[in-house]
Amino acid sequence: MLAGASDVSTQVGRSFPGLRERLRDETAAAHRELDAQLSSFDLTVFSGYRRFLQASAGALLPLEAALDEAGVARMFPDWPERVRRAAIAADLGRLGSAVQSTVSVPPLTRSGVLGTMYVLEGSRLGAKFLLKTVADAGDPRIGEATAYLNHGAGKRLWQSFLARLASEVACDQEEVIEAARIAFAAFEQAADRA
Repeated sequence: MLAGASDVSTQVGRSFPGLRERLRDETAAAHRELDAQLSSFDLTVFSGYRRFLQASAGALLPLEAALDEAGVARMFPDWPERVRRAAIAADLGRLGSAVQSTVSVPPLTRSGVLGTMYVLEGSRLGAKFLLKTVADAGDPRIGEATAYLNHGAGKRLWQSFLARLASEVACDQEEVIEAARIAFAAFEQAADRA
């Protein structure tokens, strides 16, 4: 299936939800809870934006480390283009803060890589909207610390991820979904600690 194509597969005259649809539907509550939690950070003021980046880094670093350990680059040869730890570290450095991992995540299987990548790559879509909020910030230091939110802009990382997700017919869908839930939970836990 190509990116942008329907997420529904037809087999013997019956329709079955595709993995992307299942991920969206079965993680919707976790996604809403995380969005609500992150909305408590005021991105237009220095302290709120810095706390948002600290929370994001607290989950992003261990998730990216788990992906590295699971061999994500074998599945996604463009992994070096996707990694955002240097971008968030640079932003936090500009804001006078250090990057810290604040949560732990379990090792990932091949299917777990897909679920974790779903959350991380999907967060890029949300970053576009957050950038609009950050643009309204009166503090110029905030506008100078947007490498994380801008990371991958202009590239087709989401579309290429979806193409890869659709091509993984032999993956364990339950493991993919569970890994996505764990990734959302990691961001929630990091936000609680920020």
